[in-house]
Amino acid sequence: MERKKSPVLSSILSLILPGLGQAYAGALSRGVSFFLGIVLAALLVHWRQAYLLYIGIVIAWLWNVWDAYNLAQEKKLSPTIPFILIALIMYIIGWGVTQIDLERLFTNVADVKPLVTSLIQPAVLERDIEQLVAEVKFESPCSDSPPEKGTPSPDEPYLILVDKTCGDPGDTFTVTGGNFWPSTKGYIWWSNLAGEMQFRVRYQGDFLTFQTDEEGNIPPTTVVVQEPFAEAKGKGPQLYRVQARMQREVGSPHLSQTFFLVVEKMLETIFLALMATTIAIFIAIPISFLAARNLMGGHSVTMFIYYAVRTILNILRSIEPLIMAIIFVVWVGLGPFAGVLALAVHSIAALGKLYSEAVESIDPGPIEAITATGANRIQTVVYAVIPQIVPPYIAFTVYRWDINVRMSTIIGFVGGGGIGFLLQQWIRLLMYEEAGAAVWAIAIVVALMDYASAKVREMIV
Repeated sequence: MERKKSPVLSSILSLILPGLGQAYAGALSRGVSFFLGIVLAALLVHWRQAYLLYIGIVIAWLWNVWDAYNLAQEKKLSPTIPFILIALIMYIIGWGVTQIDLERLFTNVADVKPLVTSLIQPAVLERDIEQLVAEVKFESPCSDSPPEKGTPSPDEPYLILVDKTCGDPGDTFTVTGGNFWPSTKGYIWWSNLAGEMQFRVRYQGDFLTFQTDEEGNIPPTTVVVQEPFAEAKGKGPQLYRVQARMQREVGSPHLSQTFFLVVEKMLETIFLALMATTIAIFIAIPISFLAARNLMGGHSVTMFIYYAVRTILNILRSIEPLIMAIIFVVWVGLGPFAGVLALAVHSIAALGKLYSEAVESIDPGPIEAITATGANRIQTVVYAVIPQIVPPYIAFTVYRWDINVRMSTIIGFVGGGGIGFLLQQWIRLLMYEEAGAAVWAIAIVVALMDYASAKVREMIV
């Protein structure tokens, strides 16, 4: 006859250590759950120094004592209250750890508006650009023979230095010009004499602009002498180009260079996924037979192989393709080859598991029949296993290709080739309209791939 548990002792044990009284009363798993939940919550509260939350932990601990007392009397209480308390503590800590700020979500809407607008209006169509440029030379610092101020031209855009033609970095000078498009906005550019290094000039924090009058003349505009380029530092007086530029769109809209570049990289992405999936198929199929318990059981050596293969597949599957892509980029360099290898390794692990489970779920009848005729393992696989696994194998393969197309867009962010590489560059350069074209291409291709793979699976399964 089983000895009755003491409710008082059970409650005292849970008061000393949460869950200990439940274990004493015979509910070991329940006691372990209480112990892990309360201890983990206490550690997290201590980590975040959110000491007010200890009230919830104390309530859950006291409830754990009451639960242990009732278990000893063979009464089982619902663990809803401590579960809700511990879950609430977890979410409060999670809210702080993730720095959720709903106020920023609504007050910073204006900051994201240009990005969203550009994504909605991708750079798929463009018009030809017509440009007018006039320039004059400026010297910094001054020498004994500074350049001329420039000469007006009767029929071409021109730029003239009004007050001085040389100066030190940080000084200001004035330019004017004419023969530009009337009532049009333009920018002032600064470049070295060879034109290899150039940038738009800023003045008082903003890009320096000018607005021509109705006759196309540039009003007097103040320009700041820029710091010398790195290769010109310490080499004495240098000549620079001060340019006035304006441009406008002409002609009818046509497909942009961005469009063709996105199409090219999207095709690269599709083939990247295709090659990775194909490589994975040829390796995962033989591995799947080694990872199927129903084929490898019955002998200690084959079971050892089964567990070894399963362990390797689990390890490879647990590593994200993004991490693998970083490794292969270091190994073989930037480009789609690194992406193919990363996706192939991860696909081998994923398909190996799916294929092996398909083998384990086949009808054992044909295997027993073939084995009864004296067939060896290879003959059993060929005549009893393969005919049953072809449809699920094809379905899993098509689905994996679909997954790899999606993954390959992210692989490109770390240099694995494909459309993701372009998307990452455009986002970093704040070229949101170009990034919008890439996002739309990814969405369309993924949707089409998803539809096609679903149809293929419907026909096969």
